[in-house]
Amino acid sequence: MELSTKLEILADAAKYDASCASSGAPKRDSRGRDGLGASTGAGICHSFTPDGRCVSLLKILLTNFCQYDCQYCVNRRSSNVPRARFRPREVVDLTLDFYRRNYIDGLFLSSGIIRSANYTMEQLVEVARTLRETHRFRGYIHLKTIPDADPELITLAGLYADRLSVNIELPTDGGLSRLAPEKSAPTIKRAMGVIRLAREEALEERRNKVPAGQSTQMIVGADEADDRTILQTAQTLYGAYQLKRVYYSAFSPIPDSPSGLPAQPPPLLREHRLYQADFLMRGYGFQADELFQEAGELPLDIDPKLAWALAHRELFPVDLNRAPLRLIARVPGIGMRNAQRLVELRRLRVIRYQDLIRLRCSMDKVKPFIAVQDYRPGLGEASSARLRRALAPQAAQQLSLL
Repeated sequence: MELSTKLEILADAAKYDASCASSGAPKRDSRGRDGLGASTGAGICHSFTPDGRCVSLLKILLTNFCQYDCQYCVNRRSSNVPRARFRPREVVDLTLDFYRRNYIDGLFLSSGIIRSANYTMEQLVEVARTLRETHRFRGYIHLKTIPDADPELITLAGLYADRLSVNIELPTDGGLSRLAPEKSAPTIKRAMGVIRLAREEALEERRNKVPAGQSTQMIVGADEADDRTILQTAQTLYGAYQLKRVYYSAFSPIPDSPSGLPAQPPPLLREHRLYQADFLMRGYGFQADELFQEAGELPLDIDPKLAWALAHRELFPVDLNRAPLRLIARVPGIGMRNAQRLVELRRLRVIRYQDLIRLRCSMDKVKPFIAVQDYRPGLGEASSARLRRALAPQAAQQLSLL
């Protein structure tokens, strides 16, 4: 098979793994194929380094042959899709060639399972080892680890990769057992534990291992798990395994879909709300259960932070000249950076309404929830239902601009 044909097949097959890319991608559908090199489809994806830089990665599979028959996976054993396989040497050459042409800053490499988990993991490690040791490659490398592989191989991968990821796949053990019976949730979590332990030992010895940490991915909408369950699982993973990111991927229709899968994908807006809620947990100190009242789903018409504020009107309005940083950051329309700026500003003088405008806060959202020296919300803004009706169209408009 021609190398270009392999690249077309294996770049397209890799596009469903969101664990190295940002959210907000266009709708994905396995029944069609984007052009090679489309930054929103296959070939090139974008990730972020620990210092916040956006990097372009060659995103491919080593092979889309696979021994497993996970119902939600387009590359499952029983799937009728074109198959291809790279040799490690070919992946190395492609990466170096793309890098020298300034197309990419690094490599994201995953794979189906061939022969055995250990054999597949050895092939992935060989690519990273050759790039680092033979070619002195200093670009970014993200490797997808094989959970069933020997822990020593997973630890070895950490010597060469900037980031490792182990996909949890589904938010509940029951969902995984039903849709991917050949996979084991305890085995996946064991691999996450191996990576965490290796990083902690490296830090104690002042060595650099997996500097960008580990990530994982959960498929949304392939099983019955609601948003509360998904975020509770993410919260547990962040705490137990020190993950850097949990990525959420809306289930996408696949060819010859098995009967155990939904006929329609979930709305991508649900995926977007999960990312917003995840950010609140990582950056604002929210607990997963705080973001829900009675229902187990996040509202689609407004963002999770606004929904929380509307459900806790007893905490508002927040006096920006007196409130602690943690509470100011929970005001809709005020981000963490602006919350810190306001705390610094009030050490110098009293905060006024114009200061919020100068900081470019989202004033329509902010006004009902804050009090400053020269402003306090009127009584007419006391109804949460009224505020929700007023702010929901604006939230939809902002989302469409994104």
